[in-house]
Amino acid sequence: MTSSPLVRLIARRVLVAVPLLLAVSILTFVLMEAMPGDPARNMAGMDATEAEVEAVRRTMGLDRPAPERYVTWLAGFVTGDLGRSIVSEQSVGQLLAERLPVTLEVVILAFLVSFVVSLPVALAAARRPGGIVDRVVMVMSVTFLAVPNFVMAILLVLVFAVLLQMLPAIGYVPLSEGVIPNLRSVTLPVLAIGIPIACFYARFLRGDLVDQLNSADYVDTARAKGAGPWRVLWLHAFRNSSYGLLTLVGLNVGGLIGGTVIIEQIYAMPGMGMLMLQAVGSLDTPVVQACVFIFAAVAVFANLFVDVMYAVLDPRIRYGSH
Repeated sequence: MTSSPLVRLIARRVLVAVPLLLAVSILTFVLMEAMPGDPARNMAGMDATEAEVEAVRRTMGLDRPAPERYVTWLAGFVTGDLGRSIVSEQSVGQLLAERLPVTLEVVILAFLVSFVVSLPVALAAARRPGGIVDRVVMVMSVTFLAVPNFVMAILLVLVFAVLLQMLPAIGYVPLSEGVIPNLRSVTLPVLAIGIPIACFYARFLRGDLVDQLNSADYVDTARAKGAGPWRVLWLHAFRNSSYGLLTLVGLNVGGLIGGTVIIEQIYAMPGMGMLMLQAVGSLDTPVVQACVFIFAAVAVFANLFVDVMYAVLDPRIRYGSH
């Protein structure tokens, strides 16, 4: 029985994703091997003798050739065994289970904030190009985009934690200890990541909407039929602009996740970003490989989701007629 075109599309994208993720894991392993330092020496202590360091190296399996260690890690990863941390000797799977929910919460909320802010702002700006709202939106977008997210994070701490004393500067409160305390603890990290992305989306969407309104024939047809300005903007122009926005979202997921690495460090959030930075500093290769692999997988499958959404919104893409 022939599968549907959409299923075949997903299967092709997954087949492309597998070698890509494999290449990411190999590159990560090679880079960690090339970094200066000796994890066995770090574990044994600077005052340890060479015999003690060598004993630690054998215990950690670092005395085996690098290709053999990578193949062993990959075989375990495929079967669900992510290995053990070189530093803490904890299961990498356990470490990720503890840290992943924190990062996921920050990323998802930042993504929601970016959309909740950018969509109405872009629509309002595109409604009257060159008007007061449009000018204010463009100036604020350029301003916030010019500020790096780590600078944004520090400014938010100064304003909301130090001056206004409205929100905690650092730390994370689990959701199990209450919704309000949890949301208060993640508000500043979410804003530090979400605001620049919201400005990016708003600028792009505003520009595309203005182009649609000024040059698209279907917009003139809708106006000729008596459709109001907001109806034309929302039901006609925005529908076509959403394709470009989808592409932008897919390409931007990697940056959204990468932003958590620095932001979690600034706000002392016990997420995967902080875990990966600590693991890089201690040359904890199994932890770094697992973190990078997960970050890469999220970015790859976010782009897969965008491809599927294209196919759902436009059947010509799904059936390959164009």
